[in-house]
Amino acid sequence: MEKKRTNTEKLVITAILIALEVILTRFVAISTPMLRIGFGFLPMVIVAAYYGPIWAAGAYTLADILGSLLFPTGAYFPGFTISACITGLIYGFCLYRRKITWKNSLLAVCIVLLGINLLLNTFWLTIILGKGYMALLPARVIKEVLCIPIDTALILVVSKATERILRPAV
Repeated sequence: MEKKRTNTEKLVITAILIALEVILTRFVAISTPMLRIGFGFLPMVIVAAYYGPIWAAGAYTLADILGSLLFPTGAYFPGFTISACITGLIYGFCLYRRKITWKNSLLAVCIVLLGINLLLNTFWLTIILGKGYMALLPARVIKEVLCIPIDTALILVVSKATERILRPAV
């Protein structure tokens, strides 16, 4: 008989994954003013896959705010928090209560990388940096397209690694 996770267990696991997201995003990522390459999305993918879109949106939002407050890299900008929230929703809708396959991983990654990271975050950067949208877009297109297969593969690896730990209790 499978047991359901209590809200306390979900809260503790999510808090640990939020802390991991902050660490991976702030200390393991490669950042320039226009580009960031990192693995901070992986803990939030785990939250999305096992606890759903609403839980993931809240966790990603909280992780973004905490990361900005604890380890600021400039002035706080709420646009990126909106992007984080939407990203959590997308991962949740694509991965929650589904077997994580390359198809649904690829779908989630393409929506997030091309829709949120490329289009929406580039818009936020035009506001912050005062540069034209089309001036920022070319370098960002290359980075996001190159990250599609990498992020898809990472989601598959992480989901396989966490499956035995989290899946039976969900």
